[in-house]
Amino acid sequence: MSALNFFRRGALALGIVMIASAASAQQTAKDGAFEPYSGQPGKDVVWVPTPEVTVNKMLDMAKVTPQDFVVDLGSGDGRTVIAAAKRGARAMGIEYNPDMVKLAQGKVKEAGVGDRATIVQGDIFESDFSKATVITLFLLPDLNVKLRPTILKMRPGTRVVSNSFRMGEWEPEETVSVDDCQSWCTALLWIVPAQVNGAWKTAGGNLTFKQTFQMVSGTLGSQPITDGKLTGEQITFKVGNATYTGRVSGNSITGTITGGPGGSWTATR
Repeated sequence: MSALNFFRRGALALGIVMIASAASAQQTAKDGAFEPYSGQPGKDVVWVPTPEVTVNKMLDMAKVTPQDFVVDLGSGDGRTVIAAAKRGARAMGIEYNPDMVKLAQGKVKEAGVGDRATIVQGDIFESDFSKATVITLFLLPDLNVKLRPTILKMRPGTRVVSNSFRMGEWEPEETVSVDDCQSWCTALLWIVPAQVNGAWKTAGGNLTFKQTFQMVSGTLGSQPITDGKLTGEQITFKVGNATYTGRVSGNSITGTITGGPGGSWTATR
């Protein structure tokens, strides 16, 4: 399915959910408390809850551990934040709707994860989430693309997982269809790449990278680079029959060569 058709299908499905739920827009709990409903209008997108199985698959794909700081952009009722906190991670949700924020804060307390999970009221396009090691989201493609420049400036290796929708031309590392799931059952993973575009110097000659997201081409001296790929800070590429692997750290790269001349290599800019 093309990205355009997928977008149309997703937008249509969200629209159907919103229309079907409109009759319940004014419903509240018997005690007058705020009651969210699937299809509820929001600032940038209607709210549709991510199925629990998809939440768990997204966190699995991001390999969330207690060392992570997970930020959910557009956190709704807080279910992804709570699930991440139950895995021992620190987690924060950013949600625009103050009523939803209050509801999610109550759910965090009920789940007993208040020491690791927080829900804050804010606009995801104006909030600072630069310290996150994992980003989770369930937004339409145009919003993902709008967030993309900010995400690409984050620390290399930051994992980004999305429910159903893509990041435009930035191809995911992995796409998984979730089992035992009725709707919104696709999870996608990206890893923020280091930025290597441009000229570098090595003992073997001038090294020039042309980077498109995580894909890399270019030249080493007069020889073309093939099979170039960045996975966070890790880079690999081939020059002839030699495979170069290395770690990018700011303006330097250090690594090893297998095949060809063998040995180690460094690059600076």
